Amino acid sequence: MDTDNLRLFVMAAERLNISAAGRELGLAPAVASARLAKLEQELGAELLRRTTRKVSLSLEGSDFLPYAREILAQAEAAMAVLGGSGAGPKGTLRFAAPSSFAQLHIMPLLPAFHAAYPDLTLDLRLSDTRFDAIEGSFDLALRSAPLTDSSLKGRKLADDTRILCASPGYLAAQGTPATPADLAGHRFIAWSNLEPRELINRAGDTAALDPAGMVCRAIVDDGDAQREATVTGAGLSINSLWSVAHEIAAGRLVRVLPEWKMNDRSVLWLVYPRSNVLTPKTRIFMDFLIGHLGGQPDWSG
Repeated sequence: MDTDNLRLFVMAAERLNISAAGRELGLAPAVASARLAKLEQELGAELLRRTTRKVSLSLEGSDFLPYAREILAQAEAAMAVLGGSGAGPKGTLRFAAPSSFAQLHIMPLLPAFHAAYPDLTLDLRLSDTRFDAIEGSFDLALRSAPLTDSSLKGRKLADDTRILCASPGYLAAQGTPATPADLAGHRFIAWSNLEPRELINRAGDTAALDPAGMVCRAIVDDGDAQREATVTGAGLSINSLWSVAHEIAAGRLVRVLPEWKMNDRSVLWLVYPRSNVLTPKTRIFMDFLIGHLGGQPDWSG
């Protein structure tokens, strides 16, 4: 099976555009169509449905796509073991990450990454809504949660410490809580999940943070929006330290109950499907992110 034709199929399936995939590989549209037709004839199945208006994956094509990616990954890994052609890593790496984190900490690193690996293209899918790494066919994804999914493997990037904070103006007007019990009655900018959270201090003592005992007049589902609402003085909020470290350093936010943090053991993981071969391009990007962001104690840069 010709891996060049497989690569053309994968790119056409991702873009739903045969001509665009062909152009990226230096092929004329007619040549690209002919190569895909040859692959389909070889497999005895229609992989892509073509009409005059659009291209779509057939059921067989959808089933075959992850196997095609796996074959290409295996071939790339095998060439890397043998030293390849002596050139650096090439191709496209599909990476999913929370938009809030990526804007603050990954986008500023892109020039350095592109300078080091000029032949690698990053296909970044950024959203605070979690992507399915397997269904989305991503090479790598960033998650903040315990790694409990048995279909995934991962490497730890950093701890995801979550803290309480507020603006100086809010605290001046409403008072600064000295103990977890003092949170009652304060305005709280909440996530959609209003379940009680557990706080833990450095001595290991725990306490409850219960939104039911606070005034919740703003409920948001976006980390950037929550941070900005807190900066404007709308209330107290729970934020990842990586999201608010710059505001705290600049004095726009103050950490509330600095001896306490959320007791959720959240960790930033770089995850990939267990079934995937860890290709050189994926390993390179993982090592790059860990080298620049791994083990951050305070995220203030």
